[in-house]
Amino acid sequence: MNSLRSIQFLCAGALLAFAASHTAAQDTPPASTVGSAQDSSSKADKPGKKKYSHLNDFLIRGTVFNEKALSFPDVELRLRKEGEKKYKWETYTNSRGEFAVRVPEGSNYEILVHVKGFTDQTKTVEAKGGGNEETLVFRLQPITGDAK
Repeated sequence: MNSLRSIQFLCAGALLAFAASHTAAQDTPPASTVGSAQDSSSKADKPGKKKYSHLNDFLIRGTVFNEKALSFPDVELRLRKEGEKKYKWETYTNSRGEFAVRVPEGSNYEILVHVKGFTDQTKTVEAKGGGNEETLVFRLQPITGDAK
């Protein structure tokens, strides 16, 4: 019986020692954490590295529906500045048929909505002022007859 008590006493002592060392380790942050916090603040002060601000962005958001007025997930949307040949931004609708894209303010943008088996739709958004967001709704129609 005496040996059982001594084992319990040793286990309790080891547990207390572990708990004391663990809380002491949590009170003082590791040296690498302190150094990295100082490094990140010095990196922010370096000239030449500009931080991007969304202050002058224009938000284009909306919803895409199918011919049955149900939300249309995984529809491809491409955006470009009006008059340009290449599309610069691309996104897809989420599971509820919704999308959102931030573009620089000050231009007109063409939005192409494309999904296989449906006619493509294009809309132009004026992002030159008078607000910083535009909400669009697209209702896609299936391709019928000879157009397939």
